[in-house]
Amino acid sequence: MLNRTDLRGRVPSPVELRARLPRAEMDVDAALHQVRPVVEAVRDRGVEAVLEYTERFDHVRPRTVRVPAAELDRALAELDPDVRDALEESIARARAVHADQRREDVTTRVADGGTVTERWVPVGRVGLYAPGGLAVYPSSVVMNTVPAQEAGVNSVVLCSPPQAEFGGLPHPTTLAAAALLGVDEVWAVGGAQAVALLAYGATDTDGTVLAPVDMVTGPGNIYLTAAKRMLRGLIGIDSEAGPTEIAILADETADPAHVAADLVSQAEHDTLAASVLVTTSEALADAVDAELERRVAATKHSERVEQALRGKQSGTVLVSSVEEGLRVVDAYAAEHLEIQTANAREVAARVRNAGAVFVGPYAPVSLGDYCAGSNHVLPTGGFARHSSGLSVQTFLRGIHVIDYSEQALAEVAGKVVALANAEDLPAHGEAVTARFPEGTR
Repeated sequence: MLNRTDLRGRVPSPVELRARLPRAEMDVDAALHQVRPVVEAVRDRGVEAVLEYTERFDHVRPRTVRVPAAELDRALAELDPDVRDALEESIARARAVHADQRREDVTTRVADGGTVTERWVPVGRVGLYAPGGLAVYPSSVVMNTVPAQEAGVNSVVLCSPPQAEFGGLPHPTTLAAAALLGVDEVWAVGGAQAVALLAYGATDTDGTVLAPVDMVTGPGNIYLTAAKRMLRGLIGIDSEAGPTEIAILADETADPAHVAADLVSQAEHDTLAASVLVTTSEALADAVDAELERRVAATKHSERVEQALRGKQSGTVLVSSVEEGLRVVDAYAAEHLEIQTANAREVAARVRNAGAVFVGPYAPVSLGDYCAGSNHVLPTGGFARHSSGLSVQTFLRGIHVIDYSEQALAEVAGKVVALANAEDLPAHGEAVTARFPEGTR
C-alpha cells in the first residue's frame, strides 16, 4: 500500500534526503492572497466582518462571538463522565510535566557591583486555538492551555469554530474542556478571521469588549497558518503548523500490527497527513503493507486514511542499518517519531531532530496525543530541525536586567569606549564617559 523508496547501500546527503523523502506540500504563500482580504476586513470592520465570514465558511452565524458563561457550565454538566475522567487525567499529567518546565530568575555577578539578572516574564494575554474541522479537539484545548497557565499567563482566550449543529457554539466537548481548565473566555470563531480578531480585537454585538492578544498559539488549516504568517509581528505566534506527520524507525523486531496501527492512526487526521516507515527489514515492510490493507478497510474513516497513506507524503523507506535509519529520520525531522527497534531507548537517545520521540512498542503517538503528559502541539514540515513543540517556554520572555554601580562602570569604561570607536560609533563611548568627572575620563 505504501510507496517505497529504497536507500539500501547508500544514504544520500541531508540535502538530497530532504528532496527525496515523502513530505506533504503546503504553500502558505499561495494562501496569503485569499487570507489578506479577510484579515483586512476584520481589522476595518471588526465583529461584523467576522460574522459575515463565519456565515460563509462555517454556515452558521452566532448571536455573539463570546460564548456565554452559562454555555460553558452547561457543556461541562452534560459531558460524558468517562470523557470527563479522561480529560481530568490528561490535564493532571500535562500539569505535572509542564510544571517542571518553569524557569527561575538567575542573577550573574559579572564584577564587583555589576550584575545581570535574567528575569522570566510571561506573555500578558494569549489567544489559544482549538481546531474544529474533520474532528473535535478538546485535547488541543488541554495542550495549549496548560503550558500557558503554568507559565503564569494571566489572561487567556480560547477560539474554536462555531458549529451549525450546536447552534453556533463550538463543539460542547471543547467548551467542557475549557471549563475544566478554568478558561472562561471562549470565542466562537475559527480560521483566518479568528487570528485577525485575536490580533486586532473588537467590540462584540452585545457591547462586550473583545480585547486583542499578544500571542496566538495552536494548530489549524492552511488559511489560519497564512493569517498567522501575515500578522506575525503584531502578534507573536508559536509556529506555522502544517499537516500532521509520523515517522517510525523500525527493524525486524517490530510488530507489524503495531506499526500499521500507528500509521493508520496518524492518517486518520487528514488526507494530507503523512505516515512514513523507515525500516531495515523488507519483510517487515511487506507485513506492514498487508496489515494496512486489512486495517484501512476496517477503520471508520477508511476513505480519508487510504488517501493519506497512498499520497506522496506517505511511504516506506528501506535502509541497510539502524544507523542509516537514524540519518534518514534526522533529515526528515518528524513531528512524531516512534522508535520500534531492538535497544529502542538507546537508539532514541541518539535522535537529534524530532518534535517528540516515542520509545518502544508501548509508547504509541496516540498516547502523546492524550495522556502521556507531553505536549502534542509540535513542529511539522521538518521544522523540528530548529524548533521545539509548545511548552511553558513558549509563553515566557527572558528579560535581562543590568545593574552596575559607578565603580563597576568605571572599571570597564575604557573597553566600552574602545569597542565603540572600533565600530565608528563614538557617541556610544561618550554615553559612558559623560557619567564621570573630566579628570577620570
